[in-house]
Amino acid sequence: MSRFIRASHVIWHCQYHIVWTPKYRFRILKGPIAKEIHQCVMLFCLRLGCQVVELNVQVDHVHLLVKIPPKTSVSELMGVLKGRTAIRIFSEFPYLRKKPYWGNHFWAKGYCADTVGLNAEMIQKYVKYQEKQEQHQQQLEFARNSEPSQKGR
Repeated sequence: MSRFIRASHVIWHCQYHIVWTPKYRFRILKGPIAKEIHQCVMLFCLRLGCQVVELNVQVDHVHLLVKIPPKTSVSELMGVLKGRTAIRIFSEFPYLRKKPYWGNHFWAKGYCADTVGLNAEMIQKYVKYQEKQEQHQQQLEFARNSEPSQKGR
């Protein structure tokens, strides 16, 4: 099976690794909010003809590995994803709009986009397992900080 996708006048393989964060990188993307963002991203990507390869919503950022058809730009996809998910989040969770720091903006400005070439499998594994790696790293840091000091002995 070819990695290329066929359309009427083009064969393509345009795959991107995209990362974006909530405003002020607040650690708010958990529980029902994370679930709603996951569903919205899947829905809006499907509507634009994009194929989600991997999606990981973490507490302070979102990783998306996606195949975007040549007729759709990355900025168009991100405009839809960030704009429509923000509207959806504020309507589903109205208490967020009342916080003084949100205003009408849920997401931080900008995003990180990287093209995926021959190392697609490696990036897919990174997106899929990054949360486990971060939790392991935090546990190690906690253990180091919890050890009693050896200086007084």
